[in-house]
Amino acid sequence: MKITNICCIGAGYVGGPTMAVIAAKCPHIKVTVVDLNEKRIADWNNPDINKIPIYEPGLNEIVEKSRGKNLFFSTEVDKAIDEAQLIFISVNTPTKTYGTGKGMAADLKHIELCARQIAKVSKTDKIIVEKSTLPVRTAEAIKSILDNTGNGVQFQILSNPEFLAEGTAVQDLLNPDRVLIGGETTPKGDEAIASLVEVYANWVPEERILKTNVWSSELSKLTANAFLAQRVSSINAISELCEKTEANVNEVAKAIGMDSRIGSKFLKASVGFGGSCFQKDILNLVYISKAFGLNEVADYWEQVIIMNDHQKRRFSKNIVQTLYNTVSGKKIAFLGWAFKKDTNDTRESAAIYVADDLINEQAKIALYDPKVERPQVLSDLNYLETRCSSQNEDSIQNFKNPYEACENSHAIAILTEWDEFKEYDWQKIYNIMLKPAFIFDGRNLLDAKKMNEIGFVYQSIGS
Repeated sequence: MKITNICCIGAGYVGGPTMAVIAAKCPHIKVTVVDLNEKRIADWNNPDINKIPIYEPGLNEIVEKSRGKNLFFSTEVDKAIDEAQLIFISVNTPTKTYGTGKGMAADLKHIELCARQIAKVSKTDKIIVEKSTLPVRTAEAIKSILDNTGNGVQFQILSNPEFLAEGTAVQDLLNPDRVLIGGETTPKGDEAIASLVEVYANWVPEERILKTNVWSSELSKLTANAFLAQRVSSINAISELCEKTEANVNEVAKAIGMDSRIGSKFLKASVGFGGSCFQKDILNLVYISKAFGLNEVADYWEQVIIMNDHQKRRFSKNIVQTLYNTVSGKKIAFLGWAFKKDTNDTRESAAIYVADDLINEQAKIALYDPKVERPQVLSDLNYLETRCSSQNEDSIQNFKNPYEACENSHAIAILTEWDEFKEYDWQKIYNIMLKPAFIFDGRNLLDAKKMNEIGFVYQSIGS
């Protein structure tokens, strides 16, 4: 099937950027991104291209290139489904907060609703592409819904997991390590795979397009994120040992990273990994393993999450202990709230949990993040349901200027590795803080020697 019309259900961190790149690279294909969230769609259509809802370096230029030409953002879901030959499902699949699998399994209610809507609307044969992060054998459930509640049309289900790193998503899409496409090993399945391959082949070399069965594709995404998260938790575990000895975790990481069998990526000690994928995907693996009675496998992967949670709590505990075992009424400046630099995504950010701990200790948080606004910060804290929302509002204040956030503060906690933090006039910041002035560098971002020379009491992970 020659693809000329694509629909993507879900205008979030995956659907928006992915479809923008497809539209830019395939001007002969009409790409429509649909979502029931009217505000989100309005934001994607904002005439001010710098105010689209997702911040990724280079994304606004990509969107501007195609928006209104062959890239459209709409709330007319049924119309887009009806017209499309190929439909990407890119809706949220959060970890369940209720029922069987609570706290581990993926909540697939949005996926099921999408499948039922596609089945209800479709009048012609369609290719359905899983783009959301999904547990193994979800495609089977989607196919069952489509085949049994549809209008007699034929559906082919493909798995095409995303491997995007937020902050570099546009480059990851333009120059991917690999594009993974899984489908049924049948003549019709092969045809569907070939149709999607043809779309990506407009800019991705075919040798980087890997074709598998559906189950291998679904499991590959979970496994890739689990392996990467495991490396972060491993180096963070070593960072605690470094703090008890005279070892330096950065030197240890550099030494082992030069081993070609290991490599240097994801070996930066920090306050912990965040984001929408790592924790969710590992918990998915844990749940699947337990469902098959593989308790030792489940325990192994669950330890990665336990280590990550421990690292965040250990960081906040260190702040309290260093500040003479009390932060009550003290102003703690937070630099960064996003879970990593070059994104406005805050999901599972370490900053949320460190702030929660410190607010429980009655600290006052002064926050600066270049891309995260106050409503999102309060939403993140309120989601934890640790205290009433008014207490959160009283305990955290947002600043548009980092120097104002740091003024008269007892300590600074660096929670996101924004590059601009390295360029600050740290002598000026030291002069406007209360003395002694502490920096707790949760991202190993600053030069320890320089900070000590300025006069800060400087502590980083693994120092």
